[in-house]
Amino acid sequence: MSNDTNVDDPPEDATDAGPDEEQGQPRPQDTEPESERQGERSPLEEDGDQRDDVDDGDEFDDPIDEFEPDSSEDDIETVEDLGSEVEVDPGVEIDEDIAEDDLLGGLKIDSTEEIEVPDRLVDQVIGQDEARDIIIKAAKQRRHVMMIGSPGTGKSMLAKAMSQLLPQEDLQDVLVYHNPDDGNEPKVRTVPAGKGEQIIDAHKEEARKRNQMRSILMWIIVAIILAYAILVAGNILLGILAAGIVWLIFRYTNRGSDAMVPNMIVNNGDKRTAPFEDATGAHAGALLGDVRHDPFQSGGMETPSHDRVEPGSIHQANKGVLFVDEINTLDIRTQQKLMTAIQEGEFAITGQSERSSGAMVQTEPVPCDFIMIAAGNLDAMENMHPALRNRIKGYGYEVYMEDTIEDTPEMRRKYARFIAQEVERDGRLPHFTDDAVEEVILEAKRRSGRKNHLTLHFRTLGGLVRVAGDIARSEDREFTTREDVLQAKGRSRSIEQQLADDYIERRKDYELEVADGGVEGRVNGLAVMGEDSGIMLPVMAEIAPAQGGGQVIATGKLKEMAEESVQNVSAIIKKFSDVDLSEKDIHIQFVQAGQQGVDGDSASITVATAVISALEDIPVDQSVAMTGSLSVRGDVLPVGGVTHKIEAAAKAGCSKVIIPKANEQDVMIEDEYEEMIEIIPCSNISEVLDVALMGEPKKDSLVDRLKSITGSAFDGSQGTVGSGSNPSPQ
Repeated sequence: MSNDTNVDDPPEDATDAGPDEEQGQPRPQDTEPESERQGERSPLEEDGDQRDDVDDGDEFDDPIDEFEPDSSEDDIETVEDLGSEVEVDPGVEIDEDIAEDDLLGGLKIDSTEEIEVPDRLVDQVIGQDEARDIIIKAAKQRRHVMMIGSPGTGKSMLAKAMSQLLPQEDLQDVLVYHNPDDGNEPKVRTVPAGKGEQIIDAHKEEARKRNQMRSILMWIIVAIILAYAILVAGNILLGILAAGIVWLIFRYTNRGSDAMVPNMIVNNGDKRTAPFEDATGAHAGALLGDVRHDPFQSGGMETPSHDRVEPGSIHQANKGVLFVDEINTLDIRTQQKLMTAIQEGEFAITGQSERSSGAMVQTEPVPCDFIMIAAGNLDAMENMHPALRNRIKGYGYEVYMEDTIEDTPEMRRKYARFIAQEVERDGRLPHFTDDAVEEVILEAKRRSGRKNHLTLHFRTLGGLVRVAGDIARSEDREFTTREDVLQAKGRSRSIEQQLADDYIERRKDYELEVADGGVEGRVNGLAVMGEDSGIMLPVMAEIAPAQGGGQVIATGKLKEMAEESVQNVSAIIKKFSDVDLSEKDIHIQFVQAGQQGVDGDSASITVATAVISALEDIPVDQSVAMTGSLSVRGDVLPVGGVTHKIEAAAKAGCSKVIIPKANEQDVMIEDEYEEMIEIIPCSNISEVLDVALMGEPKKDSLVDRLKSITGSAFDGSQGTVGSGSNPSPQ
């Protein structure tokens, strides 16, 4: 492969490069004799190469320098320089005295129209300071990055921002030429960006001139043949036949001249920043390149192999960024080839289908010196090729994307800027008033699921912003108001939340929801559907004589964690109960758990209360719902989704809800539910039973007996259970 700029060195050799090479300056020409390549070049190419030799590449460097970002180290920002302040129009103040308690962080604005939106993507990133700092370092040092985290936390935005931060590089066009020695091995040549179009235009002009001369020659020959046939031979039919044969010969041989025009597979002539290629979900051909099938492979009707070459995302991302989200969805063989491309910095293009004629074609290696940004959820690491992950980790960074961030005045101001960014990006939404911004920030606090934190799931929060803006626009309002945001919260409910609300209504119709009175062995449990939807899930327990050895039987399509929680509950029951459980079967039913079954351990205190109620024949107050995990010692441990569970209990008509004391700080229910339900935090199972059970004499006796048996364990754990710990998953 002949190159005007050297791309043959693999990435590992970059550390041995000289200062000029590190900055992307052209390296010395290949040692291949120039005479061996003259046959493939037009006069314009030869003239361009002479200028390159004389000016050492400056002829093409100057235009690129005009629009590419400066790569000097002084201009590479640190994380403190990027998006650290929220800019507003002149005259708008930030009142630091009230910033701590103000939902806008002290920002004195009437609407988001007064907030200045940064031009660069990296300045628009909010909350992911560690990830942003790593992206800046990786861009400066050309390192690979793997970002793992929940959807909608800014992974793709950071990847796009990286392409704007890359140090200056000499972008290249890639041309594929016909190989006269072997048509199935096209030649590859790289030239400075913008020069590829000039070369192709020169080749097309030469081909046009050749075709024009051939056409003139053909018509002269045809005219001579026809004249001879008419005037001399006197046989017009023979002359027409001979002229047709000459025309076919010229047409057949004419295709050879068209094959001399190269195929430009990578065109960076109009690029002003490093390329960014999103290869998420790409099949092998789209990622690694392909060669199209040719149904006409002979008889002069075939398409030259170099014209059928298609670049892959790895080639189009040369000198730029290749972003692959959900990296684990790539086929293992594709991941292996991707690893080879990362290691070698070049990768030949061949047909990906064995049944295609393109499978017989393989080009010379095509440069693909890109920075790899792999992304995915936590499960992405399970199906990721270990060698590929090792390659990224060994030559780059791994970063976990946070789900929440501490609530500070500066972060609230950035959330106000986020709303302004969404409005500007959409281009059709009216700006938000200050009270509408406050309502969105309140929703961000609520969705975080943690006290004094804000959610970093900006995609779903941006959905709320867009729905609210659409409502205001549909009513021809100049600004989006708080009422629009409140209405949008109802309209933008997730499918899970809509299903949960529908389940609650249907159960009321069939009297499956019991919210008053007392029932033995029945407890109103709480569960979470999806990420933001709560539902009440009753649990029933029944004690029956054992036919053999006593056992605990739980139904409702329980998954592993739920089964383990049932076993933990049985340990507590055996410890305090006077009943010989070896002669009893304990049946536990999760009523209408559905096809998805039950997962997680947040129903532990619900199961324990139901079984104890059934064993002791003490009714459970049906106006009480509960959620919480339970240790084998009887400690109530924190769980996730308490806010959504409390709201589900309120919707179902319950007047009290028991939650783990450690989750008390995480409760951020809507104002409409605060008067509907009483929240009771508990630290251990005795406190839970004291609230949930009815019938004072029997209940008091049971609770006192339970405290006397395990009082030391409970007393020693009071105030320490779950302190400082994060909620466990459902």
